[in-house]
Amino acid sequence: MSKKQLSILVVDDDQELRALLQRFLGEHGFQVRTAENGVMLDKALEREPPDLIVLDLMMPGEGGLSICRRLRAAGETVPVIMLTAKGDPVDRILGLEMGADDYLAKPFTPRELVARIAAVLRRLDPDRAMGRDELVEIGPFSINFSAMSVARGGQALTLSYREFALLAALARSPGRPLSRAQLIDRAMGRDAEVTDRAIDVQIGRLRKALGDDPQSPRYVRTVWGTGYVLANGSEP
Repeated sequence: MSKKQLSILVVDDDQELRALLQRFLGEHGFQVRTAENGVMLDKALEREPPDLIVLDLMMPGEGGLSICRRLRAAGETVPVIMLTAKGDPVDRILGLEMGADDYLAKPFTPRELVARIAAVLRRLDPDRAMGRDELVEIGPFSINFSAMSVARGGQALTLSYREFALLAALARSPGRPLSRAQLIDRAMGRDAEVTDRAIDVQIGRLRKALGDDPQSPRYVRTVWGTGYVLANGSEP
């Protein structure tokens, strides 16, 4: 992680919560901006993209799910932590399907949010690259761990943070299947409360981002009874 002050954008319609999180996160070394809705979020992104967005699920007008889906559809890859009003698994799965990178159910303690933010940003650290290699080539894909970028046949691809984290975990074990539990551990951290179903959803998103055939994937393959494996596409 770089030594520059990392910026957080808190998007929530609750003014008191915005003020609380701005003060608390600021005390923990983050540069914090706030927005009360999607319109203000868009203006904030135009001025200066943050390192991470904390996004409330339930807001008047455009809700967090719609905002997250819109950002991902536009190619925005900034990590998003979704705040949900309850711990309903459906809400969590929907949030992940829309492209959120993590979630936190209300009510929560500010210290817990700091821990979640730190866990997500820690996984952006280029020092976690595979050994000393920065660039790995598997099949048609060139994966740059330090730059967190992927190209297929020389054509740059747009992946969300979570999609890249999953691809990186698979790329560190090319040809070797990883279980869903291993993917959760390596891509999201051991403290992540992520279900097997959520991993399956994210794998589907990763396949789409890579241009892999979801009906008969050549690269991100399912190993029944085990998990998933990254292949070079030459195997039958």
